[in-house]
Amino acid sequence: MGRLRGVGAGRDREEFVTESERLLFGGRLRYDMGWSRHDDAVLELTLRRTLVRLPQMVAMSVRLAWAADRRATRAVALAEVARGVAQAVMLLSVQAVLVALLEPADVTDGLRDAMPAIAVMTVVGAVGAVARAVSTYADGTLQPKVERHAQERYLERALGVELQAIEDHAFHKLLESAQFGASSARRMIGHGTRVISALLSLAAAAGVLAVLHPVLMPMLLLMTMPSAWSALTIARRRYQSYQEWVQHSRAANTLSRLIIEADAAAEVRVHGVGPFLLRHFRAMSQSYEGEQARLAREAAGTRLVASALTGATALATYLVLGGLLWSGAMEVAAAGAAVVAIRTGSSSLDNLIAQVNSMHEDSLFVTDLHQIVEQSTGREIPVGGAPLPERPESIEVEGVTFAFPGTEGPPALRGVSLTIPVGRVTALVGENGSGKSTLIKLLCGLYRPQAGRIRFGGQDIAAADRQDLFSRFAVVGQDFYRWPFTARVNVAVGRTAVPISEERLEAAAAQAGAGDVVAGLPHGWGTLLSRVFQRGHQLSGGQWQKLGIARAAYRDAPILIVDEPTAALDARAEQEVFDRIRALADAGRTVVLITHRMASVRDADLVHVLHGGRLVESGTPDELLRGGGRYAEMYGIQAAQFARSGAA
Repeated sequence: MGRLRGVGAGRDREEFVTESERLLFGGRLRYDMGWSRHDDAVLELTLRRTLVRLPQMVAMSVRLAWAADRRATRAVALAEVARGVAQAVMLLSVQAVLVALLEPADVTDGLRDAMPAIAVMTVVGAVGAVARAVSTYADGTLQPKVERHAQERYLERALGVELQAIEDHAFHKLLESAQFGASSARRMIGHGTRVISALLSLAAAAGVLAVLHPVLMPMLLLMTMPSAWSALTIARRRYQSYQEWVQHSRAANTLSRLIIEADAAAEVRVHGVGPFLLRHFRAMSQSYEGEQARLAREAAGTRLVASALTGATALATYLVLGGLLWSGAMEVAAAGAAVVAIRTGSSSLDNLIAQVNSMHEDSLFVTDLHQIVEQSTGREIPVGGAPLPERPESIEVEGVTFAFPGTEGPPALRGVSLTIPVGRVTALVGENGSGKSTLIKLLCGLYRPQAGRIRFGGQDIAAADRQDLFSRFAVVGQDFYRWPFTARVNVAVGRTAVPISEERLEAAAAQAGAGDVVAGLPHGWGTLLSRVFQRGHQLSGGQWQKLGIARAAYRDAPILIVDEPTAALDARAEQEVFDRIRALADAGRTVVLITHRMASVRDADLVHVLHGGRLVESGTPDELLRGGGRYAEMYGIQAAQFARSGAA
């Protein structure tokens, strides 16, 4: 099994593909999502750049917190300021106690002189403890609010953009990266709180050292430089390794998930796929273990060097302190206070560097979250518009051309013109890739044509209220979404803007022929239709199809789009469905039927035949059969197949 060499900055990478990667995934796995865009930012994570970015990152976390809960944000800020002031007073009180104890010849006199400072230390310690408790509580209530606020903002933007934006590769990559922004925003609040605390503690220690002797403060900074270098170097290597290996790790996790996934369980057992998956999971995991061992080895070396440098600078610091004592430039009491301040400041600076490292990583994903807002601007579904006619006579498609952005080859639709009469059954037929589904999305307002227009009773839908347009359609297809909720919600999700009505549910089930399906469920409408949850129940494909039709019936829209609605049904059930579709049209509802089964089109009032993105034929089924064109050819091919099947 192959091993990948180090991926540190400035090193050549060995382009080696493991056997599992090549066999299962077609080649070496590379991460191709949001993190790859952060490569430069990660490599620039130096101490100087980190300190320059610190105010920006703290301001970002403050803005997130302020937007989520102003009261909690104020509480955290005031508590942290109180803790910083308490720590500074505590350090000064330590110096006062040492002076009081060491200067008098009589210990009793020293204790008496030290009592006021000891009392101050006691009070300040209590204030610091209370401030810490307040900060912990406020921060604990603030973080989940920040995460929810960020997640809602992200989801609102995702819901508000056009379908083409969701299907756009670059925008979808940003969406996938930004989905980590909410949890990163939550963590940034904690990091920000600890950064502020460390800064205040560091300022207090540095202020005390500056008062005791000016040379001690730069010595404090010098003593913490090796640990800061070590933390940043290790973090830079870890980030770069994460970027290099994250897709490999996700693929290994996919293998482990497939072993326990319910949909794959039958084939895993019957075909004996389990040992195969487990073998490749082990191989890919072992490859990643090698990378982790490399990181650990290099981290150990870096920390060893940093420890040696820290020891040397600490020795130099205490030698300077001893020299000040020996020369009489500092009293013993002041030296004791300086030792406490050095230890406090060193710990605070180490904590500061560690928290800034984490803030930098999380800020990248929070930045993606903000970019979603920026890049979605101009791609939103328009709000408002001209009202559509309540009872249009027809829907007219006039010279519509549509091509998917970034795709090569001819457009999906080219100059298509056709009419869909209201209150009738209109069928769209054609081979895969002929443009049927694309045309439906244009009719519903999910796409906008690059040329031509679509009129709804004479009203151009480009200027129409999009929500009004959406409300005119109900869609059901063979691959409709199966929500992991109860049967009640799976049907009522067709019209979520109104409260769920039991009468409407029963009527929708009756129209779709799904009454027997619901009656056979262990808990009726309250049955959970997902086996991945406790008490979940599994339906057959045909049962799901009936519920999908019931969902469209529950929506009660004037135009019903049905895409291969009988693909999972037997012949008898198929005939029942088309009888119901015919009844809906006879009652005044418009039905647009998409199907590959020519026999299913026999009850349609009008048939449009698409081929290669163009309209090639239109007419009634009988007219098209007599015409001997493409429809008649497709009908003849399927009829011959049925005849051979019957003869066999």
